[in-house]
Amino acid sequence: MSIRDWPAAERPREKLLEQGSASLSDAELLAIFLRTGVSGRSAVDVARHLLSKFGSLRALLEADQSTFSRELGLGPAKFAQLQAVQEMGRRHMAERLRNKSVLENPQAVREYLKALLRHELHEVFGCLFLDSRHQVLTFEALFHGSIDNTSVHPRQVVKRALANNAAALILCHNHPSGNSTPSQADRKLTKRLQEALLLVDVRVLDHFIVGDGDPLSMAEYGWM
Repeated sequence: MSIRDWPAAERPREKLLEQGSASLSDAELLAIFLRTGVSGRSAVDVARHLLSKFGSLRALLEADQSTFSRELGLGPAKFAQLQAVQEMGRRHMAERLRNKSVLENPQAVREYLKALLRHELHEVFGCLFLDSRHQVLTFEALFHGSIDNTSVHPRQVVKRALANNAAALILCHNHPSGNSTPSQADRKLTKRLQEALLLVDVRVLDHFIVGDGDPLSMAEYGWM
């Protein structure tokens, strides 16, 4: 049966317009993105198949082009559309941050950093550079790979802070394992960077670790 033949309250698009996007399941949201099904399968059927195949919506969203395009009903055009949708989401979050001090909207900071880093397969260390009013100037990913005291160079962080004319910054990196608990190396690195940046009058407000769930704030736990 085609989705057009379903009761209006059960059609994903109509349900979204009536009840809001949060009311939809992962399969229903994906079906709206797909728009159409394939022979013998509705868009919702295809969406359910894809979620089962990839294991989760997140795994589907994080798939590379080759893996994504091999699946039923997908291809390069859909991959490009999906990347564009995700990038629009990230830019929307960045705009939300630029309108206020990060201290006034800590949840928006968490959501933005998670959107930037959670999908990374390897550790990425970056900085959210802030002006004197703690509004966002820019985000930069500075180091890739295993994050420890030897791979993150304080001199480079200081250099980029000065280049961006930052008065403060927020450190962040991801844990691909999903466990956001900071290691001893994470704590030592944070202290080292705080000391280096203090020499040029740049405050480190926090260090977020991105894993599963909300990013962990080291400042909130009193670890910096």
